[in-house]
Amino acid sequence: MSPEHSLEEVIPERAFIGLVQTQAQSFFRLANTLLAREAASWGKRHFNQLVIESEALESFLDDYGARYNRTWCLMRELAASLRWFSLAAFSLAHLSGRLESYGLVASLSSTDLDDALRSLERTRLFLSESTRKLLDRFCGEADVLGLERTPETYPDDSLLGVAPRQRLPRNVGQEDLVDENQKIAEVASKFLASCDLLEDLAIRRIGDAERRRELLDRVCSEAQARVYEATVHNLQSSYDTYIKNTVVEGRDERLPRLRGHLSTALHLLEAVTFLTHFVERHEGGIRSEAAEQVVAQVVDRRGVQEVILNDLLLLADRFMQRGRIVAEELLHAYTNLQELEVELPDDLKLHARPAALIVGIVGHYGTPVELEVAGHKCNAGSILEMLVTVGSNPEARHFVFRGDENPLRDIGVLFSNGLGEKGLGSLPERLGYLRS
Repeated sequence: MSPEHSLEEVIPERAFIGLVQTQAQSFFRLANTLLAREAASWGKRHFNQLVIESEALESFLDDYGARYNRTWCLMRELAASLRWFSLAAFSLAHLSGRLESYGLVASLSSTDLDDALRSLERTRLFLSESTRKLLDRFCGEADVLGLERTPETYPDDSLLGVAPRQRLPRNVGQEDLVDENQKIAEVASKFLASCDLLEDLAIRRIGDAERRRELLDRVCSEAQARVYEATVHNLQSSYDTYIKNTVVEGRDERLPRLRGHLSTALHLLEAVTFLTHFVERHEGGIRSEAAEQVVAQVVDRRGVQEVILNDLLLLADRFMQRGRIVAEELLHAYTNLQELEVELPDDLKLHARPAALIVGIVGHYGTPVELEVAGHKCNAGSILEMLVTVGSNPEARHFVFRGDENPLRDIGVLFSNGLGEKGLGSLPERLGYLRS
């Protein structure tokens, strides 16, 4: 009988040096190349390669449990910090190369544009210098651990080109609407909702570090940052799926301009997410205290938070708000606003279940619908607003809906079919999407 072997064996720290040394040679060649030049000259290809190399090294160290080892945890944290800063710097470098082509000049005053360009350049330099400091400290830690670093460099012609990132459409839960105008109206409507989401944060420049930290703790945790980013990302994906490269996009110059506002905000919010992760995960008391102290000496947390709020978040909000006028114009141009008046039969009540069906219709088409009951108005796409408004007027039998013809037509069909009170199976096929 063969002896049993443990699925996990402990490797001596000294023996691990050889493994890391072999794994890290490509990383060190890139480090030699980057550290030999000014950080301000690092471009998108350099940050892209640094993301690749630092992620590979971080994964390798994680495979061996380096984050839980006193000797190796600092190297692992430095590799992780390098990855997050490189990702943020890559997003900014990509944006800088595309800003002119996004066609935003028409939506910004010369003062706003100059301020945005100065802010982007300031942020780019901060990220480049911070990444350089982390890289230099990583190499110093390698020397302390006894790793032999290759003197070879990473020639520019060996840097990987930045391949286009291709993804399937983000369309889970979305219906295929063949009406081109309806899709444009939906994107414009959701753009305005995203504007409101950011506007409600009351983002503003704050010079005092403690007040800045308090605001970010309240409105921009990592979880919140990911919501902001995903909201804009999903919206851009909808645009690219249904509008980009269509005939109507070629006819209406407002459409690519709207996408320019979306894309600019998205790259800024990506950087916000990456840097917020760094603040929370690598300087927030979650990792090794000794490793966090070293990282904090290399990159000041307050400086990172200043960039997050005073540059990235502020600019993302500004670019979205400047696109609000374009979205409002598109919403009016691509919707046929109408009014629907309906009377509720005596044997029916507009309680939670039929109200949810109305909300489902509004959500299906993605354009705003207003409900008026006894002089009180609410958003018919919000179940909470619907229930409060209707519940505050229990005797009302007359309802007025205002919005695009498509959702209003289906709301009329719903009322004509008893609000679905006989079961969803009794609804006509036109409302079949409500069954799912």
